[in-house]
Amino acid sequence: MKEEYFKWHSQFVNREVQMLVFGHAGYPVVLFPTSMGSFHENRDMGLLESAKWYIDQGLIQIFCPDSSDRQSFYNKHVHPHQRIQNHVAYDKMICHDIVERVRLNTGVGKVVVAGCSFGGYHAANFAFRHPGYVSHMFSMSGAFEIRNFMDGYVHDDIFFNSPLEYLPGLQDQELWKMDIVLGTSNWDICFDANIKLSDVLEGKGVRHWLDVRKDRQHDWPVWKEMFPHYLSRIKFN
Repeated sequence: MKEEYFKWHSQFVNREVQMLVFGHAGYPVVLFPTSMGSFHENRDMGLLESAKWYIDQGLIQIFCPDSSDRQSFYNKHVHPHQRIQNHVAYDKMICHDIVERVRLNTGVGKVVVAGCSFGGYHAANFAFRHPGYVSHMFSMSGAFEIRNFMDGYVHDDIFFNSPLEYLPGLQDQELWKMDIVLGTSNWDICFDANIKLSDVLEGKGVRHWLDVRKDRQHDWPVWKEMFPHYLSRIKFN
């Protein structure tokens, strides 16, 4: 399985960004880490190994960028306004530094976004904010609200990065073309969040799959089962 390391200074977050890329060709998959996770977390925890067949066959390339959670949502040393601005900058970095450069590797000019736990939030939020760039969104045990990180602070950028809040009013027709999977379990700490998001999508008539696994914990073993299953939904030709 080919693995490459990249490091660059991003003007959007004004710092060095690191990323691992797995595979030599194929449909681009942007895979976010969990809360405050590193660019190598998904490899270290075995999630990349679960997708090895797709990678070795040249069907997909997986892009694993840094998280910015320590600078944004979990940064209690700065005002909530700065936290959300740091996240907005991260969203721009993902969009312009990564997605816009790799999306043309597919005939449709779009990418897959995926992630586990808080990475599932990042995948969903990016997909719903930029539906024209995303063909598939695979959230595994994600949660979809961020106000609990903001200490009661109110700002439009908080609203427009909290999918359960802005999604009901979203009218971009690209949303209805997206393949959306919400993976969870009846034991998942994020089970209720996935039910709520599914209800919003159902109310808008947006097709999606709410995949509820039985009696599984919010942890890597179930995510390693989900990820290759969801990748099989991609149309590779």
